[in-house]
Formats: sequence, C-alpha cells, structure tokens
Amino acid sequence: MSEKLLDISPDIYQSLSDSERHLLDYIYQNMQRIATLSIVKLSEEANVSTATIVRLMKKLGYDGYTSFKYTMKEHRNFKEDRVMDDIDSQIKEAIRKNEREVLDTIHMLNIGQIEDAIQKIHNADKIYVFARGFSELIGTELTIKLQLLGKNCEMHTDPNIIRVKSKKLFPQDLVIFVSLNGETEELIEAAKNFKIKAISTITLTTRIDSHLAKLSEIILVGYKGDQSFFPEYEVRSRLPLQVLSRVLLDSYVIRISNEK
Repeated sequence: MSEKLLDISPDIYQSLSDSERHLLDYIYQNMQRIATLSIVKLSEEANVSTATIVRLMKKLGYDGYTSFKYTMKEHRNFKEDRVMDDIDSQIKEAIRKNEREVLDTIHMLNIGQIEDAIQKIHNADKIYVFARGFSELIGTELTIKLQLLGKNCEMHTDPNIIRVKSKKLFPQDLVIFVSLNGETEELIEAAKNFKIKAISTITLTTRIDSHLAKLSEIILVGYKGDQSFFPEYEVRSRLPLQVLSRVLLDSYVIRISNEK
C-alpha cells in the first residue's frame, strides 16, 4: 500500500478514465469528509458508479474503498487545538481553513512527481513561468528563486505574450504553469502548443481534472477549500500553490546540493 493517501505516478494518471479523474478531483476537494462517507454516498455525491470508486482505489494501490478510508483516518489528526479554545468561532474557522489547505496539500504531495519535476528543472536550458491574476505573485517568487539558483528563467503574465511565446519555445525548454483552477484560456492554449511540440510542462494547481492539468506532463496538486471570505470577488486563496512552490524549490535545492 502506498505511504501517501493519493500517491499516483504519471503513468497511472494517464491510464485513468475521465470518470476516474473526476472522482480523484472530487476526493481531493473533499478530503475532510471522505472518511465519513460510505461508498454509496460517495457514489451519489461524486456522480460516479461504485465500480468506478473501486477501480480507482485499486489503481491507487488500495484493496478497496474501505482500506482507503481506514488509511485516511490513520493519517488525519482530528484533535482540537486547545490553544484556540478562547478564540471567536468564526476566527477559529478562518484559522482552520488555512490549516486544512496547508496540511491537506502536504498529505497530497506525490514524491514521484516532485522528483520528476526536479529533474526537469535541472536539465532545462531555459525555464518559462506562466501565471495570471493572483497566481502571478507565486510565479514571481518562483522565477526569482530559480534565477538565484542559477537557472535561466523568465516569467510572463500578459495573455498575448503567453500566446506568442508558446509558439517559439524549443524542446529543451521547460514551462511551469501556476494556475489555481487550471481553466485560464491563454494558459490552456499555450499548453496545447507545448504538447504538440513535445515541450515539458509542470503545472501547480488545485484541479487535477482541469483542462490545463490534462495537457501537462507533470501535475502538482494542492487542496483548495470551498469557503471564501471574499465571495463577491474571485480572490480565492493561493496558499496551496504557495506550499507546492515552496516544497518544489526546497526539494530542488536539496537535490542539487547533494550532487555537489
């Protein structure tokens, strides 16, 4: 059995059907509740058959759905933090929201994917970071740190430049997408161009079933909570992407330091 709850290799991910990928994304986004759901209830909520659930669990390395739930309960820590006993209940929820996004993103990390991403970064002649909106903040930090590590790296956020650049890269280049939902039109268009030209891509996202993720070679997925404290605006938390970015860069530094 895999040590990670949802550890999945690129080969296995590519072998998943659309319904299995949809189910996997549903599990990602409902990690807090899955351990309490029966297979029938999960089937109803995710709108997939129980057979699809069983097939996905076996592909993930579990004997079945019950085995997966048991492992999840073993990994989870449901203890209340006594330090927060005197904090307002709404503030507690805000704290827990951030805690869940960090911890669940860490639980979802795929070591194999990270190792593959490290090698891609190490071998790339030039790295391009593409991001839009609030994800640009994470893309900027990622770009600067890669430059400090001696990599030839540049970032683009303008939609027209992204579209033009996507037609001019070379096979030895590497592209890193930073996208919360993986549905930004110009990023998807660029990813299609890279797939045609066999240019390696790494995507940091919270949607494993997004169009961008399906077009990417390596996908690092984080957990995004449903709650937003700014419901009138599209300013959802990028904390999961921040965690993914930091883990990726820290891991890269460790690997290249060990090789010296």
